[in-house]
Amino acid sequence: MNPNVIITCALTGAGDTVGRHPAIPVTPTQIAAAAVEAAKAGATVVHCHVRNPETGQFSRDPALYAEVMDRIRDSGVDIIVNLTAGMGGDLEIGPGETPTHFGPNTDLIGPMARLIHVEQLLPEICTLDCGTLNFGDGDTIYVSTPTALRAGAKRITELGVKAELEIFDTGHLWFAKQMIKEGLLENPLFQLCLGIPWGAPADTTTMKAMVDNLPPGVVWSAFGIGRSQMPMLAQSVILGGNVRVGLEDNLWLDKGVPASNGSLTQRAVEIITRLGGKPMTPAEGRVAMGLKKRG
Repeated sequence: MNPNVIITCALTGAGDTVGRHPAIPVTPTQIAAAAVEAAKAGATVVHCHVRNPETGQFSRDPALYAEVMDRIRDSGVDIIVNLTAGMGGDLEIGPGETPTHFGPNTDLIGPMARLIHVEQLLPEICTLDCGTLNFGDGDTIYVSTPTALRAGAKRITELGVKAELEIFDTGHLWFAKQMIKEGLLENPLFQLCLGIPWGAPADTTTMKAMVDNLPPGVVWSAFGIGRSQMPMLAQSVILGGNVRVGLEDNLWLDKGVPASNGSLTQRAVEIITRLGGKPMTPAEGRVAMGLKKRG
């Protein structure tokens, strides 16, 4: 079991959740306030997407990321910031016999374009989604090819930003280890992402198999989506890992009770404490993950 646990809170995500929850953070002000709320509840790290303030839909606008970062820093609350670099990988295959007539949900850009905001803002951590995946039950694929991943990994390392490798299936883990072998990454973090159709399922057997295939000594975390969020949190701690919660992955605190990022973080702290562990502060997390605080 892991006695000292890094808690990441994923604040808003890019999913179409605004209409399914009374208070999804949308504007930079709301996202930064959610980061402060999570930090005060016990989070070590906040994982940030941004949304179009007018529509609530996902955005890749660097100015929105900059405003979120500025507001978090101006709050005076210490928290490690992890910016997504996964946006720009959505490909909606055309219907029936016209697969190259890509659908309106397509948002596909190259590996360097996915890192523009990371280059400008230099967060302590950014994500790298380590493979292509059937994402959901329709025609949408998340695209991240080996060539693009190698380019992205190399650039993240050059920027001195810590890469968090998002692992949605066992093949992604295999390729992540290959990039380390090729010298493209330096001591990356691993995030095991479970329960997203149709990637790795959220169950003990799958998590254990993935953990058993991690490189020795790495800092790793795992999460499940929806109702599996808290069971997978406990399972990760028991297997020696860290955890992730937040409205990106789960909208409910209890049946019929909408969650907030603060309440999900508080629930994580309670579970970790009852298991005999202790949440790490941001300062402790920086030591564990080999980070340098940035102003």
